Amino acid sequence: MYNPPVQLVPLAIVAGMFALLIISGLRTGSRQTSEYGFSGGYTGRVGIGAAIASNWMSAASFLGLAGMFYLKGYYAMAFVVGWTGGYVLLLVLMASQIRRFGKYSAPDFVGFRYESEVARTLAALISITITIIYGVAQFKGIALLLAWIFGIGYTPAVVIGASLVVSFVVVSGALGVARNQKMQYFVLIIAFILPLMLLARKLGYFWLLPQFGYGAAITDLQTQFGFAWSEPFSTVSLYQWLALCFTLMFGTAGLPHVLARFYMVPGIRDARWGVVWGLFFIALIYWSAPAYGVLARLFEARAGFPFNSADPLAADMVVLTAARMAQLPAWVIGLLAAGGISAAFSTVSGMLITGSASFSHDIYPRLIRPGATESDKVYVAKGFFLILAAAVMALALKPWGMIAEIAALAFALAGNTIFPAFLLGIWWGRANAAGVIAGMLTGILVTFAPLVLGDAVPLIGTLLPPTASAFIGAPLVLAVMVAVSLAAPPPSNGIARFLARDVHDCPEEP
Repeated sequence: MYNPPVQLVPLAIVAGMFALLIISGLRTGSRQTSEYGFSGGYTGRVGIGAAIASNWMSAASFLGLAGMFYLKGYYAMAFVVGWTGGYVLLLVLMASQIRRFGKYSAPDFVGFRYESEVARTLAALISITITIIYGVAQFKGIALLLAWIFGIGYTPAVVIGASLVVSFVVVSGALGVARNQKMQYFVLIIAFILPLMLLARKLGYFWLLPQFGYGAAITDLQTQFGFAWSEPFSTVSLYQWLALCFTLMFGTAGLPHVLARFYMVPGIRDARWGVVWGLFFIALIYWSAPAYGVLARLFEARAGFPFNSADPLAADMVVLTAARMAQLPAWVIGLLAAGGISAAFSTVSGMLITGSASFSHDIYPRLIRPGATESDKVYVAKGFFLILAAAVMALALKPWGMIAEIAALAFALAGNTIFPAFLLGIWWGRANAAGVIAGMLTGILVTFAPLVLGDAVPLIGTLLPPTASAFIGAPLVLAVMVAVSLAAPPPSNGIARFLARDVHDCPEEP
């Protein structure tokens, strides 16, 4: 059996990147118990934006999005519109208000706003489930890159990748991870755009700004090879496209590790400007991912390779494949691989820390050991971090689908549960514990019904696609929350006064 050789130059670049991040992490490791996933880590408005973008620029964005464009053309625009639209929702409706609540996690927000330990525990369990699902997508991206670098199979690459993630967080500490995310963003943006520029130059297109020059490549694909890349709804219906778009939008505004960024900033304007800068940094990636998909498809077409629409693993690696087909220098390919690993590491480490914080802060001291000290919480957070990493690794051993598709299921769950709880919790004072509990349970049912009943009841799978169920699910959950809240007693006067005085009528600092 043939074993591909170890890619020495890419391996050296990836190792150098890890050394840089670990050294940075050691300089900014957690110095207080409260900094392990709960608070701390302010890094300035631009730094908040870079950390948001780094936390967001996962394997789904760095690898999976380009793979979706390569495989499905215009359909993948739903990911770009949905993901960026979600940050607009955050900016307009939630970012500054979340900061005014002053809570450290999504379950903490839910427990305080709705005055319910049951609601807090349910939100914590949902956050942990989102962490696991989204983490599987990241581990798959890490494993695909490590399998190529080391010339090994997918399964051992998953194990090695999980070990590296755990080692990185253990050595850097939680605060080191948070501060490293700024640097990781600038590593991955250079690693993503520089090879794209060289790729466009190799094909003869405008390369100084390849994000604006790949339109000619789309035209060439259609006129020379009959590939209608930009034809809307050629592979899916309008309903499927809109359902995915809105699901990703609602899910973005409900992801616990994204929302957690706004608890850590010192001021309301910092929260808002952090989102603005984050949108700018994210847009740099999203302008580039479609170009990778188009140029990779054009390289294959010119080389006479048949288009394989049934190989999702190959599609997820199309960013790297395009660079290799273009015979770019080994150091450029290594930089690209390092950027992909950095993107996945940044997101999965932040998510695992958020998930472990949900358990140690919102479940352990309330249900398992009342009166636990801050030191106890930190030890429990570290232990649960290892449990989460092991669970994600076990699930990632089976490639369930494309990276972006696996991630979309996590967005569906967040959009069906956390997003409605935050939206009504901020803007409708009548929302209460009974309403949010009923709503989140409905959201769980809506998210997993197509996976359990989709084959037996095809209509469920049609109306509620597994990766796009929040299009109907989120409005349904909002309706359930309103109906149940109106049928139950209103929240306490204390919460009503807090919303009026501290959330809606609170003046902004200069």
